Amino acid sequence: MQIKEFAQQIGVSVRTLHYYDEIGLLKPSEVDAQNGYRFYDERSLERMQEILFYRELDFSLKTIAQILSSPDYDKQQALTRQRKLLLAKKERLERLIDALDSMEKGEGFMKPNNEYEDLKNKYAEEVRQRWGSTDAYKESQQRNTDFSQAASLLDAVFEEFAELDRSGISPDNEAAKIQVEKLQRCITDNFYTCTNEILAGLGQMYVADVRFKNYIDKHGEGTAEFVSQCIKSYCK
Repeated sequence: MQIKEFAQQIGVSVRTLHYYDEIGLLKPSEVDAQNGYRFYDERSLERMQEILFYRELDFSLKTIAQILSSPDYDKQQALTRQRKLLLAKKERLERLIDALDSMEKGEGFMKPNNEYEDLKNKYAEEVRQRWGSTDAYKESQQRNTDFSQAASLLDAVFEEFAELDRSGISPDNEAAKIQVEKLQRCITDNFYTCTNEILAGLGQMYVADVRFKNYIDKHGEGTAEFVSQCIKSYCK
């Protein structure tokens, strides 16, 4: 598969795959020597499934790379566990939807089960016991500890974008560029190193992915599009 088709199948952006290639986490199975096109195969898909499993457990990319390169790493076990985790997540979401439907009808609230969280915590603890002494894991845990605070800081940045938009500031205005720099710094300080290339990809994803769009637009209708345009102007 070409990179665009592969990205669509697994539900990530092309820029994410470029970044994974850059840091050595997921290399293409083949690169055309003439045009540089990247191609991915079934082994690439398996590798991506493993990455997604550990991302679901909230581990950093650096930690994931270290785990996957370990000589005693059990790939089949990881894939089996990911399937169990996703099934538990699916059931949890279905029960949450049923609970909301019941509430809308005025019926009693049905408490969702905790199997997904229990499995997630169990697998995360096993990873901690096995790789907890590595520097990458310690970095991952530090970032997870501060995640709630980091999410609040990011929300504050998007709220400031919304205020600029309501004030009629154009995306190529200096104030908008300063705000983009603030967003980039917030991501780098709290999540991962946000290069200009990654930032440009995020700008596209903020409007292409409905989950991100809805999350940002809670600060005001059209905020996601405004942030995207500000980033595009900043990165050009």
